Amino acid sequence: MEEFEEFDDFRDRQSTIGEDGSRVWVYPKQPKGKIYNYRKLTSFALLAILFAIPFIKVHGDPFLLFNFLERKFIIFGIMFYPQDFHLFVLSMIAFIVFVVLFTVIFGRIFCGWICPQTIFMEFVYRPIEYWLEGNNNQQRKLDQSPLNFNKFWRKGLKHFLFFMISYITAHFFLAYITGIEHIGELIADGPRNHIAGFVGLIIFSVVHYFVFAKLREQVCIIICPYGRMQGVLLDRNSIVISYDYKRGEPRGKYNPLENRELAKKGDCVECGSCQAVCPTGIDIRNGTQLECINCTACIDACDTVMERVHKPKGLIRYASERSIADKTRLKFNIRILFYSVVLTGLLILITFLFSIRTEIESTILRQKGTMYQEYDSLHYSNIYLIQVINKTREALPVELILDEPAGEIKIIGDPLVVQEGAVGEAQFLLLIKKSDLKSSNTEVEFKVLSKGKEMDEIESTFVGPNSLDKK
Repeated sequence: MEEFEEFDDFRDRQSTIGEDGSRVWVYPKQPKGKIYNYRKLTSFALLAILFAIPFIKVHGDPFLLFNFLERKFIIFGIMFYPQDFHLFVLSMIAFIVFVVLFTVIFGRIFCGWICPQTIFMEFVYRPIEYWLEGNNNQQRKLDQSPLNFNKFWRKGLKHFLFFMISYITAHFFLAYITGIEHIGELIADGPRNHIAGFVGLIIFSVVHYFVFAKLREQVCIIICPYGRMQGVLLDRNSIVISYDYKRGEPRGKYNPLENRELAKKGDCVECGSCQAVCPTGIDIRNGTQLECINCTACIDACDTVMERVHKPKGLIRYASERSIADKTRLKFNIRILFYSVVLTGLLILITFLFSIRTEIESTILRQKGTMYQEYDSLHYSNIYLIQVINKTREALPVELILDEPAGEIKIIGDPLVVQEGAVGEAQFLLLIKKSDLKSSNTEVEFKVLSKGKEMDEIESTFVGPNSLDKK
């Protein structure tokens, strides 16, 4: 085993798991810097959008609604019903391909900048922790100290605020499922009149609280499938948070009186700042790792130190492993251009799928088990069933006309009116003159109209006597 001794210090477990298998709690230093400020602005904007969307209405309906219970979905103000499931499947496939290609090119930028887990943890819950318990070192000391009044009130207030934020957030997440009006009714009427809704609200609040109070970075490392996928999606050309080992090695403590080039030392001054601010507890200098969420905290920390020691910024930066190994600047190459074109094409495809969605879906079939009938001395008749799915926000009166050949339509029963989001059907007779039929199977074309507007065009067949084929 002596040949492997040089690798004894290689990390063979996750950064948050100790040698005995226990959880290692992470106490990251509060990040500061230009990129962190950009992330903060982005996060606050996304949070504002998240909490504002349930109040936005389009034609009296929510802008976004995912009502799985009633199978009613509204996306960007457009209503979708179970009959649109094929659009959902195609969109999800396109979205998955988009995620894969995006990760291959840009790594986990989504995780660091847009992911709700990161936004809530780093810009909602952790600032409360810094405010009540102090910096990372003070938090560690507080956790290790015996229970006293100071620890009790700080921890108690922190967890009370955590749960209240989770409880409020749960209301808004539930609003995406049932609508903001239902949430208003739940609050106004009290839990006694909405037991199921209230129980669901409490369960979601507890789960949300547990994720940010206890699980934290474990969600990104263990639970999130996207985080687990990055190991097979990234390659040497992927743009990730990278440590420039060509420039930084060999490392050495900073001495203002020392010429680092003569001392054969790299730019890394072994300050540990990059590791101190990492919310998942890794050392980015060990290369791309499973736990890294590309949050850029290490970039800001390293740039601050580089300024102090009068060295160029960018020792840790967005870069690909190949660009660092070859000492080349990151360029918008053919590979990135090709994938970007594919990504753009996928977005266009998703947009197109939604744009071609019709307001109604209709089918016309000859009634099963029926043949032609001799309606009178001049006409043959066939009986048909029309089914119409109304995807609009209003009741639609449906009218049928025969485009070709010439004929007459007689609705059996009352005129067909399809309610909002409903499926309506009716039977009708189609009469065609005997003299106009040339074969036993004649193609016919119907037009479906509502309020004078053509909504659909459907082809079918009209069955006549076999004797027509012998003429």
